[in-house]
Amino acid sequence: MTSRLNPYLSFPGDARQALEFYKSVLGGDLSLNTYGEFGGGGGAHTGKIMHGRLETAGGLTLMGADNPPGTEHKPGNNFAVSLSGDDPDELRGYWDKLSEGATVSVPLEKQMWGDVFGMCTDKFGISWMVNISGQ
Repeated sequence: MTSRLNPYLSFPGDARQALEFYKSVLGGDLSLNTYGEFGGGGGAHTGKIMHGRLETAGGLTLMGADNPPGTEHKPGNNFAVSLSGDDPDELRGYWDKLSEGATVSVPLEKQMWGDVFGMCTDKFGISWMVNISGQ
């Protein structure tokens, strides 16, 4: 897989409904993972979406999730740019540059789902997610 750049949307609890709607509009294949599947969230968040991905035959990709427990949904700040792939050198290079002077909310490190992942807000106020598959 090559690296890809796509929008990542955050929802206040209705990510499943929103992503199913976008699938009805755009077509494609939708995969959804809940917080409960990865041992996170607990309680009311167990069935909420931790990660969803819609991929169309035409090459469109849209990702999204419900806000993690304890985080506030703020319309206008409910999106990030996601960089993902399986080339660790390329993606770590992007991370190193993006996180310079940034606010890092999740350090780039191995996560409970098995990938290396990090989140930061760059010096211009743009939120970025970097995910390296299979690390």
